[in-house]
Amino acid sequence: MAIQISPITPTFGVKITGIDLKNDLDESTHKQLKALLSQYAVLVFPNQFLGPAELIQAGEIFGPLMPQQLQKYILPDFPLVGYNSTKDLPVKNGKLQVRGENYHTDHSNSVCPPKATALSAVKIPSSGGDTQFVDVRQSFDDLSPKLQEKIIYLRSLHVHESTRSPRTFTKLSEEDLAKIPNVTQPLVIRHPDSGRPALYLNTGRMEGIEGMNADEGFNLINSLYEHAIRNKYEYRHRWAEGDFVIWDNRSVMHQANADYNPEEFRYLYRIMLEGDALSAFLP
Repeated sequence: MAIQISPITPTFGVKITGIDLKNDLDESTHKQLKALLSQYAVLVFPNQFLGPAELIQAGEIFGPLMPQQLQKYILPDFPLVGYNSTKDLPVKNGKLQVRGENYHTDHSNSVCPPKATALSAVKIPSSGGDTQFVDVRQSFDDLSPKLQEKIIYLRSLHVHESTRSPRTFTKLSEEDLAKIPNVTQPLVIRHPDSGRPALYLNTGRMEGIEGMNADEGFNLINSLYEHAIRNKYEYRHRWAEGDFVIWDNRSVMHQANADYNPEEFRYLYRIMLEGDALSAFLP
């Protein structure tokens, strides 16, 4: 059966059917899928039901896998596969405290952040627990030329947890924290395949803007963030068991939602793909 591609929004995201990722796919199909990820940024494959080994195989279509940063959330028999489990989440005032709330791009404080992240849904609650994506390529395109010209030259220090982070990260020992890098990243990056510019934002990790005082830098970050997360740039994925979803961290931000019954079980496998150092989008 030929691959069938259904656009999800006018600017990004496609649903892909007519393919079984558990099968060995030929090189031309690999090439097609990689091109689709570069173009559409979020690929949704329903009804795949991938186990850990099959998930690794599916991920490697798009490139080599990288280790999970948080080793406490990995499968012992498959160390490249992490997991998101309700059983690991604290509850505060009757609400789950999930990892990944607030829009972000994964591990932006790494010298070479993951180029893509993928989740495979094993167990999904009866309602809620969606993952939202926003297109930071289109949100950059819609900025005024004057603001674009200003921000393409700017950089920000990305750390494990910013002093003004809107969310709380997993608490680490001093030994583990020392292993996690800090790195300066461009505020606007160039996609290595498509060449498109995109805002590069992660308010939980960005420690201001180089060359600006703290308030001015954080105000600029927050204003760009509020612009980028508007509904016009969003796709909200409502999970079904068996879904495999992969997204390009250089093209979209994403966030998790804790709006489901904490008594219900939610469990997804997670992998990340190796990336390269980011390049600024400069004329």
